[in-house]
Formats: sequence, C-alpha cells, structure tokens
Amino acid sequence: MLLGLAAGSLTAIASAVGVAWWLGASREIIVSMAPKSATTPIATAIAERFGGLPSLTAVMVICTGILGAVSAKFILNVLRIDHHAVRGFALGVASHGIGTARALQVSAEMGAFAGFGMGLNGICTVVLVPALLPLLLRYQG
Repeated sequence: MLLGLAAGSLTAIASAVGVAWWLGASREIIVSMAPKSATTPIATAIAERFGGLPSLTAVMVICTGILGAVSAKFILNVLRIDHHAVRGFALGVASHGIGTARALQVSAEMGAFAGFGMGLNGICTVVLVPALLPLLLRYQG
C-alpha cells in the first residue's frame, strides 16, 4: 500500500507540474497545479502558502476528482484489478472525495479503503509538495 501511495502521490504532483511547465505556465499556475490530487482544503492551503491561486487549485481538485471517478472503473478493469480494497485505495488516492463517494456506492469495503487512501494521500501531498516544488521549479523560466 505504501508503494502505491508513494507512486500515486508522486505521479500526481510530477505530472501536473510537468504538463503545466511544458505548456509554458507561470510559476503561479504551476504551484496551483501541484497539489491538485489532495482534498480541496489541503490543496488550496498548500497553493496559497507557496504563492499559487487557491481558486484555480480548487477547480483542478474538482476536475481531478470527477475525471478519476468517471474513468476509474474502465482503467481498473483494463488493468484487471478486481479486489475492492485495491480498487478503493486507488480511487481514494487518485480521486479524493469524489472518488471515495463513488467507491461507497459500490461497496462499504471499497469506500473504506478509498477514505483511507484519500487521507494518506493528503498527508503525502502536504509533505511532498513543499519538498519537491523547489526542485521542480528550478528549471522553470
């Protein structure tokens, strides 16, 4: 679970920052994108603390949650992941509250693991974004 959590958190942060950087976004936009896979209160606090736009971060958090909740079933089926605990944990890490709500519609077990993944991803994001942002922004023009 720890490897999945680390992979999910790092991938979410690095991909958001990488795509924004590749598209030529400003530092403010990049900082706003970095915490998008945590829950809204955590993500907006991180964005505000590091000079991002909390309102943009909130929108990206919602978009991330919706996209994850809508696409998770298809992606997890393609990957042949059937166990409700694993599916729920992945949904919580990737799609936070919206994914967790969707997981609860499927089963209590999936919902419990989604909530667990969401909480752990919030903690990971609080630790990783401040540590990684200086490295990720080093080459930003």
